Amino acid sequence: MPKLGSVQIQMLREALEEQLRWRTSQLAGLKASVAGTSAGDQTWQDAMSSIAAADQAIAETTSSLDRLAAGSYGRCDACAAGIPFERLKVRPLARYCMDCQRRRESA
Repeated sequence: MPKLGSVQIQMLREALEEQLRWRTSQLAGLKASVAGTSAGDQTWQDAMSSIAAADQAIAETTSSLDRLAAGSYGRCDACAAGIPFERLKVRPLARYCMDCQRRRESA
């Protein structure tokens, strides 16, 4: 599997950075929406669930950017095979090649 080229890496970095900006903005909006609601309110519970999901997405995106900076981005966490650019372009947070992803999903 050929390594990612510099243009591909830049494209993926920009996509990840944009996703991080969007998620951070989303999180700020969710936190603002929680203000003024009570803990037992369904709206509050829904917002807290959305906040947790946004926090998780931010953590995954930050981890991808860290792997990109370290040079390990684009390698499968399970088998270390290269993840094709086409997969990363569609799912920049992908941590597994398709074979390992299928094995994880069927387990």
